[in-house]
Amino acid sequence: MKHRIVVLGAGYAGAHVAGNLARRLSPADTEITVVNAEPDFVERLRLHQLAAGREIEAQKLADVFAGTGIRLRLARVTTVDPERQVVAVADAGGGGELGYDTLVYALGSHGDVEGVPGVAEHAFDVAARPSALRLRERLDSLGRRGEGGTVLVVGDGLTGIETATEIAESRPGLSVALVARGELGARLSAGARSHLRQACDRLGITVLEHTSVEAVEATRVLCADGTALASDATVWTAGFAVNPIAAASGLEVTENGQIIVDRTMRSVSHPNVYAVGDSAHAIGDNGRPLPMSCASAGYTGGQAIHAIVGRLTGRKIAKTKLVYSYNHISLGQRDGILQMVDDEGQAKPTYVGGRKAARVKAGILKISLWANSHPTFGLPKRKRRLAAAPDASRREGARVAA
Repeated sequence: MKHRIVVLGAGYAGAHVAGNLARRLSPADTEITVVNAEPDFVERLRLHQLAAGREIEAQKLADVFAGTGIRLRLARVTTVDPERQVVAVADAGGGGELGYDTLVYALGSHGDVEGVPGVAEHAFDVAARPSALRLRERLDSLGRRGEGGTVLVVGDGLTGIETATEIAESRPGLSVALVARGELGARLSAGARSHLRQACDRLGITVLEHTSVEAVEATRVLCADGTALASDATVWTAGFAVNPIAAASGLEVTENGQIIVDRTMRSVSHPNVYAVGDSAHAIGDNGRPLPMSCASAGYTGGQAIHAIVGRLTGRKIAKTKLVYSYNHISLGQRDGILQMVDDEGQAKPTYVGGRKAARVKAGILKISLWANSHPTFGLPKRKRRLAAAPDASRREGARVAA
């Protein structure tokens, strides 16, 4: 029997891992299945643009994986049982179970809507394609009224900044306000902070600093200081959370539910499970946990690929760098900030702003999309065979014994 590799999630990390494993491992020994709830590859880094009104074509995963030998299962993961080595899924046909020998957990993260009352019921987010489209519909309806409206973006992290500036630029008839818990752009260098403020002024964005939101209602948000801010559309970007499936499965996780992994992205509690992207609690080369980001998805995914291929084929496991070197922030279509950071994750004085930074960000997006759309580009004629197949032998022996 073949060694069964199951990849949960086909975002930046999951699609990257699945495609590279298909490129490097012989199909004579392995079978790779990708489980994803949606039929499309989601460019999460562009969801704020989709919400604001840009047309972004969604690529079908069936087309992405065509000709790779990868099996695509469109289903929602409901549970993971690492003791039995099975994954339960639900789909239109009722679902079922998938057995695995190696599991790659790449279910990513979503907007954290549970911590503040009213967020789940009344706020919008740009952490998933369906929610971004709901926000887009709301913004369209405000535009059709002809009376304008107020959009309140809560959270001044990278997602909040990109969302506020994109909406303000794309929909000048709306009033946009950005709520920051502390100082706007506090994690940026002084020069980058100044550039960000100038961009907000240019786009007419009202910035509310040192403001904490305690509750969200249908037409307003309530702040800790007792003030109420009117809002026709509240966009919540104040944090992300991971899927609770890992914590419920018995895998060793952090308090926020990320899977604790070793330097090779292998679960410290279950050695045939690997976690990549936002799902993994991975320690970077600077001794700090890698942040949830597309860059981290690439680094952790690359390390998992080396580890899985190395262990299955009996080769030495190569190590990838686990670093976080910069933040790239789009400020609408023609402006941006590229902020370099040091080994401690602190902003360096050096930054790039304006059109050049916007072009860099656009280039990164194009490269990441192309790479995930061509998962087996450069497919070698000769793929690596497994050194041994102990799991397959064990299953075969168990079936005979039964």
